[in-house]
Amino acid sequence: MRGHRRRTTAALVAASALLSGCSGPHTGSSDAELTVSTTTAIIADLVEQVGGDRVDVTSIVPHHGDPHSYEPSPGDAAKVARADVVFSNGLLLEEPGIMKMVHTNARKSAPKIEVAEQLEQYGGTVIKLEEDLGLDVLWLGWAVEGRVGGDGSQVRTTATKLEGPGELRVYLTDTLGRPQVYMDSANGFDDADSFALPPEAHTHVNWAFSEPGTYRLTVEGRTETLDGTTEEIGSGTFTFTVGDDAEAPQGARVLDGGHADVTLNAETGKVYVRADDDKSGEPERLPADDVVLNVPDRAKETVPKEQPYAFLGAAGDELWVLPQAVIGKHVHGEMDPHAWADVANAQAYVRRIEAELIKADPDGKATYEKNAAAYLKTLGALDEEVARKLATVPERNRKLITTHDAFGYLAKAYGMEVAGFVVPVPNQEPSAAEVEELGGTIREKKVPSVFLEPNLAARADVLRRVAEDAGVGICTIYGDSFDDRVQDYVSMMRHNATELAKCLGEDAR
Repeated sequence: MRGHRRRTTAALVAASALLSGCSGPHTGSSDAELTVSTTTAIIADLVEQVGGDRVDVTSIVPHHGDPHSYEPSPGDAAKVARADVVFSNGLLLEEPGIMKMVHTNARKSAPKIEVAEQLEQYGGTVIKLEEDLGLDVLWLGWAVEGRVGGDGSQVRTTATKLEGPGELRVYLTDTLGRPQVYMDSANGFDDADSFALPPEAHTHVNWAFSEPGTYRLTVEGRTETLDGTTEEIGSGTFTFTVGDDAEAPQGARVLDGGHADVTLNAETGKVYVRADDDKSGEPERLPADDVVLNVPDRAKETVPKEQPYAFLGAAGDELWVLPQAVIGKHVHGEMDPHAWADVANAQAYVRRIEAELIKADPDGKATYEKNAAAYLKTLGALDEEVARKLATVPERNRKLITTHDAFGYLAKAYGMEVAGFVVPVPNQEPSAAEVEELGGTIREKKVPSVFLEPNLAARADVLRRVAEDAGVGICTIYGDSFDDRVQDYVSMMRHNATELAKCLGEDAR
């Protein structure tokens, strides 16, 4: 509970590239002293609370939007180009394309503040991102380690060669069920068989193999900076055994479960598998030549009938798939970026925003200090209200099953437990066994309700069906975004606390 917590006091770029070098006062249409652009509506609301009439604030990601996957428009770039200050969350919350657009189009004189990156200096806390879905197959992503280049730099990984009995497709399914193909060996590899990540980032992907057997995938990496400079940094080959009859090379270490990443180190140029150690939980870095990544027959699926998945083969064809596990495009780093889910951290956001607005507009110091003090008082009362409401939830019911991993801070701050995510394999109709397993998890955890985020609810039909079959409630929780009903941070947290207390309370079904 609260008493246990530690407290401390491309075309888009080209369209507006000419604007990015401008300097001088803002050119917004309002009479405000500062024009501010933020990446999310949540941060925009916090800036408005501190800035009041002295700031004109717009958000890049709209209400209902997902900062993990939103693709900015030329209009977003134009707003950023006019801004005197740009606030983002940082900690790799935002889709990398958003941050590249910011660094390309923002004026050189405009501070670009990643609020959560220095949260502890302003009285907040940052926790590691815990990801453990208990999948019965390997959960394999891609990662970049090591920092290189300046703001907006990224590392591109490209597939150059595949040896094996069939084809390999690496793709990601977004929150609306649309697949984005990164690598497809069917027509040979070229520069299009690649994707880019910012430094120290990780992403979830699906790995789909068309035939059983042994595969060897070779990839190479290069750095890319905003000025167009590229530099090759390393390459490596990874071995996969697909199907139960495929044999691993003698002496190789076989990974067939848990969480691992195909990893490129941007500083050393080394390519390896980063895997979580079973005992310590800390990452091991295993040379690519010493590891085999196993895709057993229990990972066998069939090609979905929906047309967007035709690139995988004919509907009903067999596939061996390592799933992306978490719904939507989800690039992130080691630390959990959803810090605002703890109201005490929202207070730290406000202190940082106050300090940065004063730097940008010293004449507004008194206004910013007055507004921040009043809002901090409101947040203090909100913090106690959330804690008081959640204290009514019985210990046995303090388990959250949600649409994605955005509630670690809420759980840690208010004595809850993140028990799992509701859509383990996005956009695939689960088998009868998988549906039964999901129902079994709900029954085993004895949760009275599960929780959907409004902007992800369209992808949770399976959860709804299983929840109804299990006789548990289906409730709403807000994570990364607002909607037409909830349009500010205080309302969001008040709704979440009320909904959790009601749906997990003593009288919940």
